[in-house]
Amino acid sequence: FKETRMPSPFKLRVLRAISDIDAAQWDACANPQNDSAIKVLRPILDSNAQRHDSVSQSDESGHEGERFNPFTTHAFLHALEASGSVGGRTGWTPAHVLVEDAQGLRAAAPAYLKSHSMGEYVFDHAWAEAYQRAGGNYYPKLQVAVPFTPATGRRLLLAQPGAVDAGAVRAHLLAGLRALRVQTKASSIHITFPLRAEWQALGAAGWLQRTGQQFHFINKAYADFEAFLADLASRKRKMIRRERREALAPGIEIFALTGAAIHSEHWDAFFNFYIDTGNRKWGRPYLTRDFFTRVGATMADHILLVMARRNGRWIAGAINFIGADALYGRNWGAIEEHPFLHFEICYYQAIQFAIARGLGRVEAGAQGEHKLARGYLPVTTYSAHDIADPHLARAIADYLDHERVHVETEIELYAEHAPFRRA
Repeated sequence: FKETRMPSPFKLRVLRAISDIDAAQWDACANPQNDSAIKVLRPILDSNAQRHDSVSQSDESGHEGERFNPFTTHAFLHALEASGSVGGRTGWTPAHVLVEDAQGLRAAAPAYLKSHSMGEYVFDHAWAEAYQRAGGNYYPKLQVAVPFTPATGRRLLLAQPGAVDAGAVRAHLLAGLRALRVQTKASSIHITFPLRAEWQALGAAGWLQRTGQQFHFINKAYADFEAFLADLASRKRKMIRRERREALAPGIEIFALTGAAIHSEHWDAFFNFYIDTGNRKWGRPYLTRDFFTRVGATMADHILLVMARRNGRWIAGAINFIGADALYGRNWGAIEEHPFLHFEICYYQAIQFAIARGLGRVEAGAQGEHKLARGYLPVTTYSAHDIADPHLARAIADYLDHERVHVETEIELYAEHAPFRRA
């Protein structure tokens, strides 16, 4: 994909490596510290035509006011590439799309050419199989995402989201993605885990809209963990207290580490947990040891590493990334099995940290109905899809119409079983 001049002040460029652009320029797009990025995208909606429960409203407002997301930063994406976690033969080939003009970098999209559908958490394997049975080539495809990270955040990154020409800049970014799809003969473009407002804008531009579901903890300005417990039904409150007590019963100590408190011994131990659990659960862990060294060196203040030790030996841990408005739980692992230790390290410690830091929510990753009973509530996630073949696009559009109804119904059913006290 060559640098492309457009009949406008803008030009398009594709990066083969995030290191080919200055970190400050990229980060000015990734986290412009200006929530007008979302206000510009928000379409005018008929409030009577939209129905959202209070949980979704609270969660979405948190996303829309997002001030800093660690996953789209230059440091995080560079750590993935420089460590070999993406690139090479991983099936994730960097192809980041840029929009530039005389002012410099105006917009960017973290994008990858994919030769498979692993590490995405928005599953399209059935689409690929059906298309290939019909004689088409589903791969390569173009993925606009943060690899291995099912966390909501901006995907269409504008340096000046409140600018008068922001709409034109965003339109050129989408045009660049489609031009790259054509030039690489990709079957499709997939923008996964964008903000709701981005998803709505993409739908208005003709992209296919998909929804999914996760469980998030929503912080209702709790003073402390006990205040959160007081908000729960009595039975759930007693259950959590018992689980926390029994998790530590075998003499286990818990350490919540951030910044300079995280040392190489912690990363060595955590990587062993990650590899052991990854090999057992999904066959091939995605992240290399060097990735953790790199994020530890460049992003330590944005990392919460929760580690468990028994008899002087590290036995389990979970890595979380800290945003300005949310805590994002990512990976967990253990080399000893103890009842409720997973819940303590991944869920209760995350809630406790988020409350103490005044963070609005905890995103605990994909799947996990067991999170519901532990204070994590169902919320909607989003993705948008641009399919080149009109026949495949029509079939997927019909499928998504039904799937969105199913997801909405599922969220409503989960919400009925929320663990909080009834008013």
